[in-house]
Amino acid sequence: MTTVAAYAAPSAKAPLERTTIERREVREFDVLIDVKFAGICHSDIHQAREGWGEAIFPMVPGHEIAGVVEAVGSGVTKFAVGDHVGVGCLVDSCRECENCEAGLEQYCLKGGVGTYNALDKNGEPTYGGYSEKIVVDENFTVRIPDGLALDVAAPLLCAGITTYSPLKHWNAGPGKKVAILGMGGLGHMGVKIANALGAEVTVLSQSLRKKDDGLKLGASHYYATSDEATFKELRGTFDIILSTVSAPLNLDSYLSLLKTDGAFVNVGAPEEPVALNLFSVIAGRKTLAGSGIGGIQETQEMLDFCAEHGLGSEIELISASEINEAYERVLASDVRYRFVIDAATI
Repeated sequence: MTTVAAYAAPSAKAPLERTTIERREVREFDVLIDVKFAGICHSDIHQAREGWGEAIFPMVPGHEIAGVVEAVGSGVTKFAVGDHVGVGCLVDSCRECENCEAGLEQYCLKGGVGTYNALDKNGEPTYGGYSEKIVVDENFTVRIPDGLALDVAAPLLCAGITTYSPLKHWNAGPGKKVAILGMGGLGHMGVKIANALGAEVTVLSQSLRKKDDGLKLGASHYYATSDEATFKELRGTFDIILSTVSAPLNLDSYLSLLKTDGAFVNVGAPEEPVALNLFSVIAGRKTLAGSGIGGIQETQEMLDFCAEHGLGSEIELISASEINEAYERVLASDVRYRFVIDAATI
């Protein structure tokens, strides 16, 4: 075991504080990663504050991890010391079920092992990227292409793949009208990726405060959802609406914005249930769907796509001592558009 510094929530809703954790010794197929940057995802806050249910404490959040390989196990073939690598939301799965064999480890039928707030196959709690180092199986490690700087690449390991996967699955591309609902950490990457895929992109946001940013990042149109006229003007417009918001929505209003056979896809996860009138999907043969992250192969595909198109996250780099303040600013939508922790400050 190796002792490393980390920032952890000692209990639900408690401020994160500096501590030490134990990392396992490097096994045959493991990669030891010197963490350089870790993104702050809204889901870190949901879990550290038990917004999504009972959690495991102490908790070291962080599943947007970018770093450099420091050591490899004797059986590792995919990576070498010095490689730039990333770790996302998963560090293991059963590897045997139908979904795992199809490259859909994120939907492992036996339950994947989360990068943090989870128990590994030995029953030990997992600790995430708000730490100096992490040890991960090579099969759950991805390569960060040379064209992507590590700091702007870190958020791609969740925010990037969480938007890329559904946009690809629902065939966003030329001739398709895509709305990105919410212009935050996920939403701004959704705009960039949908635009790079060739779709006509509209941002739906509470206000027009970030309109200039949205247009600069690749949106062709930008509307305020606080304006009732938006829902009249855009009725029946979109092939895909990708919702990145984690607040409860009036789903019926948003479903009215879809074309026939359109899809409203949720990647933001509200803590509360939401109501739905089923006629909103029956009329127009519409789909109300959800999407998680992507599998490991698709995550690598996303990173390569982002490198090819010059897409990184828009970030605000912070020191580890600013994590608690950053959490409050995320909740206040006061970040453009992803906080990233400089792991050298841990």
